[in-house]
Amino acid sequence: MKGVLYGVGVGPGDPELLTLKAARLIRECDEIAVPHKEKDKCFALRIASGAVPEIDEKPILEIDMPMTRDMAVRERAYEAGAAKLAAALDEGKTVVFLTLGDPTVYSTYGYLHARLAELGYDARLVPGVTSFCASAAALGVPLCEDVEELHIIPGGADNAEKTLAYPGSKVFMKGNLPALLAAADGAGQRLCGAENCGTENERLYRRAGEIPADAGYYTVVIAKEEKK
Repeated sequence: MKGVLYGVGVGPGDPELLTLKAARLIRECDEIAVPHKEKDKCFALRIASGAVPEIDEKPILEIDMPMTRDMAVRERAYEAGAAKLAAALDEGKTVVFLTLGDPTVYSTYGYLHARLAELGYDARLVPGVTSFCASAAALGVPLCEDVEELHIIPGGADNAEKTLAYPGSKVFMKGNLPALLAAADGAGQRLCGAENCGTENERLYRRAGEIPADAGYYTVVIAKEEKK
């Protein structure tokens, strides 16, 4: 009998934001898979370990997921990763794949999930707290109220002027900060942001002028229309 694969969101950084379901699955599974070729450098594993110390006793399957825009490199990595996971599932193992935030929001795990599901494996998704929800909470800023729209803009979108003009609230994840800050100047938007939310290196920026153009990769910026 083949095993079950769970794509488990571990949240943005604070181990206390790990869900009860995620913790239970981590304790009960046969093997942990991580999106890194070196488990000791995997941020998602560090988060999960802070909430579920028993994870240190689990076998770890390292899946190399290179951070690159080169689709050929990515496709080879996805195929190799799917093959590793399939081999474990063929042995009847229950595997938990750890992913930052939520597995349905810009998660590299989604590419593996789709491949294995298409091959007929039992692959399931377990939601986690997103970085933008955690950032908004840390900043004390409601993301959307009443009929206000919410737009999530990924880091690869290099069209800050266009997206800032969207109505309601805009969340920029891992974006081009210099371009965003330049476009926001005089655009009638209130900006705030969080860097490394939920970690010991967390930095909160409550206005546009506080956000450094060289803030780190794990920076979320929230833009809201100025109230008239």
